[in-house]
Amino acid sequence: MSTTKTALRDFGFGQDEAMLRDMARKMLAERLPMERLRTLVAAAPEPVYDKGERPPWDEQLWAEIVALGWTGLAVGEAEGGSNISLVGIAGIVEEVGRHALPSPLIPTLMASLVLRAAGGDVACEILKRIAGGATASLAVTNDRGSWEPEDAPLVASEQGGDLVLHGEARFVQDAFKANILVGSAKLGDKLVLWAAKTNADGLSLQADHIHDLTRDQASVHFNGVRLGADSIVSRDGAEILKTAWPSLLVLVSADLCGASERLLQTTVDYAKERVQFDRPIGFFQAVKHPLVNAMVEIDRARSLLYHAAAEIVAGSGRAEIAAHMAKSAASDAAAFISDRAIQLHGGIGFTWEYGLHIYFKRNLHNQTLLGDGVHHRKKLADLLIGPVSTSPNLGRDPATS
Repeated sequence: MSTTKTALRDFGFGQDEAMLRDMARKMLAERLPMERLRTLVAAAPEPVYDKGERPPWDEQLWAEIVALGWTGLAVGEAEGGSNISLVGIAGIVEEVGRHALPSPLIPTLMASLVLRAAGGDVACEILKRIAGGATASLAVTNDRGSWEPEDAPLVASEQGGDLVLHGEARFVQDAFKANILVGSAKLGDKLVLWAAKTNADGLSLQADHIHDLTRDQASVHFNGVRLGADSIVSRDGAEILKTAWPSLLVLVSADLCGASERLLQTTVDYAKERVQFDRPIGFFQAVKHPLVNAMVEIDRARSLLYHAAAEIVAGSGRAEIAAHMAKSAASDAAAFISDRAIQLHGGIGFTWEYGLHIYFKRNLHNQTLLGDGVHHRKKLADLLIGPVSTSPNLGRDPATS
């Protein structure tokens, strides 16, 4: 990353980043049109919803993505990756969201960013595997979704030079598609980062019931999982996660912006074609005004997204603030357009066959992933004005206290 403390002009989104985004858009439009997506994930939902089977995904398309080098976007050139800036990665992830791509790409990029922040020989070896096509996911949150050191999901002990893990990591994204888990555990008064294969002895996955058909999610149980020294990424995990967390928020925000833009464009196109009272419904203020409001909200979220990415690339002291702003705005914009898209499509918007529900559910999942808008506004308030007082008199009328 650059050592400058000032974000670059135009967010650092130059010709190279635009070219990568446009290539991703073209490839996904050709390989994953709406008809193909609906056939892939929504043709037969009963096995997923009723029997707990894992959602389907196109492994041949994933092989093409690996061949394009997307798993190595956040990996340095020395490890076999392309070392694309976070701004460029956000552009590609936007396209992933725009096409609701079912794949482990985003969890793999998240794990890569944590490993890149950690550095060191172990992290570099794992990044080489990821650049070569290995998939990864993060196992750093507890049952409340917290990654804070005091809330570490696992407890670790050292036995004969090995690390032994016990506990349960929650909300692990695309865990059944991942080859490697990168997680955190409490070791004494330290937070240790580790990496483990998903088929390690003592490690088991329990699928979560989620509505989003474009991914899976799992609780991961660790019952005496033993890891050697070559699996210990860092013994200063708290600082590494704090450094990497804004980048993770940027990735989820980019996915939200892309999916929200697709919902907006689909609804605008429908409003131009659907005729009621001898006019396209887009003529009526009750339709056009919500769509304009949605456009404004999405553009605002996208601006904050790339601002956050640029601040992170620049090494700015305001990167964390910018990331909270981006995730808050993206979550709220997604909630608004998801609701309006379904409503403005009328009866067809509620049907299973139409496909809007795929994006609606993906947005619903991403809104709360790593914290919803309310959560991040609270974090912003804590950063900008200090934690809210917990005094028992808080909120009482002084005249009656």
